Amino acid sequence: MAYDSDMKYDADLDAMGLLCPLPVLKARKRLQALSSDQVLRIRADDPAAIVDIPHFCNEQGHTFLDGNQPFEYFIQKK
Repeated sequence: MAYDSDMKYDADLDAMGLLCPLPVLKARKRLQALSSDQVLRIRADDPAAIVDIPHFCNEQGHTFLDGNQPFEYFIQKK
């Protein structure tokens, strides 16, 4: 699913400089505080994040929304 750049996100996570598995672990913790259907923006420069974040969403039932910027990922909580 493509992320509309005009859409707003409800929470932000800066995971720049963190390596696997920290971006996903921090995203999991941050998502716990969100309500269903809210969107989390994650900024992560870990090369594995492009695989790890969508995989995490698939495993946990969240919706992965593609970002328009490099190093930017969006998750909609289930």
